[in-house]
Amino acid sequence: MSAWIPLQSNPDIQNAYLRKLGVPENWNIVDVLGLDEELLAMVPQPVLALILLFPCSDKYEKHRLAEDEKLKENIPNYPNDLFYMKQTIHNACGTCALIHAISNNKEIVLEDGILKKYLDAARDLTAEERGKLLEGDTSFMETHQTLASEEPSENPSDGENHHFIALIEKDGELYELDGRKSFPIKHGPTTKENFLNDAARVCKEFMARDPDELRFTVSAVTANQ
Repeated sequence: MSAWIPLQSNPDIQNAYLRKLGVPENWNIVDVLGLDEELLAMVPQPVLALILLFPCSDKYEKHRLAEDEKLKENIPNYPNDLFYMKQTIHNACGTCALIHAISNNKEIVLEDGILKKYLDAARDLTAEERGKLLEGDTSFMETHQTLASEEPSENPSDGENHHFIALIEKDGELYELDGRKSFPIKHGPTTKENFLNDAARVCKEFMARDPDELRFTVSAVTANQ
């Protein structure tokens, strides 16, 4: 497996990355300062996706493997146009989470560029093939590496032992999209209006499974105010 430089959980860097990929300036990434109702109310609307960064602890890995085995016994049905990809590149979870967040929101009309070209080529591929396509995309890799190495990380949440995932709403369902899992994870019904609160609930479930761990960060893809 090839390896990239880990992407920081830093909205300034991530927004610069989105611009390089061809995401228009009317969509932005912001920090979510907390998951209580009062702090969620401060997040600009509409919110199209949440991106969670968390430590890959033994408790997380145990849960992931058990969840994966259960899903393999009874694979759910998914919308045909749900874009899901496997992560085949070490430390590329930040890029995979951004691709998942952007590609599953039709409100975001991409400009011609790296991401649009990748999605056009990946649309009819399997999840594994989409990961391999990204692995061979030198333009994507060079852009990731440049932004990821722009300044050294001072955030202990960043690095190889942490992982990014995306949470999105699709056809009235809340999905967790994690390139290290075999399938997208359904977390129950939601609406565009309730998505932020419902996705925050899922983030709290991650935190509750690892109560001694504090190194979680949450950001949101929102309308640029």
